[in-house]
Amino acid sequence: MLVVHSDGMALHDPGPGHPDSPDRLRAAVDALKDLPGLQWSESREATQTELERVHHPAYVARLAELRGRVCTLDPDTHLSAGSVAAAYLAAGAAIQATEAVFVAGNNLALALVRPPGHHAEADAAMGFCLFNNIAIAAEHARATLGCERVLILDWDVHHGNGTQHLFEERRDVLFMSIHESQLYPDTGALHETGRGEGRGYTINVPCPAGRGDADYVYILRSLLVPIAAAFRPNLVLVSAGFDAHRADPLANMELTEDGYAEMTKIVHEIADRYANGRVVFFLEGGYDLEAMPRSLRACIEALMPVKDEPASVVRLPTPAARSIVAAVKDQHADHWSFA
Repeated sequence: MLVVHSDGMALHDPGPGHPDSPDRLRAAVDALKDLPGLQWSESREATQTELERVHHPAYVARLAELRGRVCTLDPDTHLSAGSVAAAYLAAGAAIQATEAVFVAGNNLALALVRPPGHHAEADAAMGFCLFNNIAIAAEHARATLGCERVLILDWDVHHGNGTQHLFEERRDVLFMSIHESQLYPDTGALHETGRGEGRGYTINVPCPAGRGDADYVYILRSLLVPIAAAFRPNLVLVSAGFDAHRADPLANMELTEDGYAEMTKIVHEIADRYANGRVVFFLEGGYDLEAMPRSLRACIEALMPVKDEPASVVRLPTPAARSIVAAVKDQHADHWSFA
């Protein structure tokens, strides 16, 4: 498995007390550095052309002008002198990780990045995010790597509004988000299913607070697995936020490391079946400095053949999870078969 990373991303420092501390990246690296079988690669900066496949040229130019400056882009998104350079490195890491699973002999890759990306819109920073790393990777795969269909799963506890909006009118990128309802950014409602040609290719699973391991596994088995069987992706990308963990300070879910490992196994099964094993994980949120790195490590260990199988989630899903799955199936009955 290839891990793409740069210490330069730690130079993005939104300020004292901000949840997206540079310590998040350091904790993630420390959690993985002793795992055998990982290949580490230094990130490069994304190019203007690569960024402009996703972001408006005027927005890319504006961020370029802010390189080395300290300022605030929105109430949650602050730049230090190293922030823009870090964002270019994060987007570049996303591209390198995606290229690796097509041309470098690595079926599995991790873009260990910050700033995160899934809230970034085509023309605006938002929610700690500057460039939409996973969207940039998906567009790079479509434009240069011969990839016809990309499946994006976003299990960050916050809805990936930016990723959804960038692809909601298309059929070549399928976006599924599992997130806590009535939480920032207050998007991702059940009825948001895509627009025009893309109708049905956005699947939102807004969940009430308190969902845990068995609920998330049930959602993936009940929804993602049959949809992937029909969509047959050539590439699977995961917005891997770890803020649905029960210890995270910014949300109210009950996931544990075992739940993340189980979800990873499901994603890997899908990639093995339809995408020649090609799957790339992108670090998004996760703000408890112990739970996030433990959860990330559990995901990577779940992909290793020498690792014991993760503990199966044996508890039954809650009635709330069964209800939301039924509602999603009803919402998408005209687009997908769930038999």
